[in-house]
Amino acid sequence: MSLDWCPGIREACAHWRNAPMLQQTFEALERTLDQDNDACIDCSKTVIEVVCQTIVTSFHSRKNPLRPPQETPTLSDWLSAAIKALRLGDVRDDKFKKLVSSHHKLADALNDLRNKAGPASHGKDPYLERLALHHRRSAVLAADAIVAFLHKAYLDTQLDPASSREPWERFETENAQIDAQIGLEVHLADDEPPTLRFLLPGGDELPLRIEVSRLLYLLDRGAYVEALNAARGSPVPMDEQNEEQGGA
Repeated sequence: MSLDWCPGIREACAHWRNAPMLQQTFEALERTLDQDNDACIDCSKTVIEVVCQTIVTSFHSRKNPLRPPQETPTLSDWLSAAIKALRLGDVRDDKFKKLVSSHHKLADALNDLRNKAGPASHGKDPYLERLALHHRRSAVLAADAIVAFLHKAYLDTQLDPASSREPWERFETENAQIDAQIGLEVHLADDEPPTLRFLLPGGDELPLRIEVSRLLYLLDRGAYVEALNAARGSPVPMDEQNEEQGGA
């Protein structure tokens, strides 16, 4: 078996490529699939759990608490929290509610299989026979269906840019609106960091004072290093030399 059996998981993990634990779990899943190891069942269950936590974290806040209250949440707890975060249970269509419920049943069945036969979760009888290929395939396909369902719903959900961990590219529509409507001016003053003035459509402005070094460091590390090398190689201005000599 290979990752070809779980394109939904592969796509979700590529989307959240900056999530280290998710990537580590994904790598473990890939290895166990290549080895036809029953531990792919444990990894499949864990991928769902980590994806659910990623989704819940994106929407959780003090005003809107979504994390499961249990000290040790189960897979079902995390799945319920993710469905609540995505508001999938708010849809009035009964057939869609049955579809959501079917994903819960898939998760419960996968969790039961993992508890009974997954070698990486709990110690098992050392002489217990390995599972057949169709068992591993069923577990991976079930996990892929759940992850794909959640990920697609997540992509269709409006995120809060004030708290989201998503990259700038995730807000393509919002970025286009800002770029089209908001102007920018730079104000320079002696002995002070430059001030960026963002010009709002109504005539107001948003001033942002920021050091050149900080701006480069945050936006482009390559440009920061290039600017640093250029600064190191340039002569010190005469007025700064005089100040240093006067203070000596």
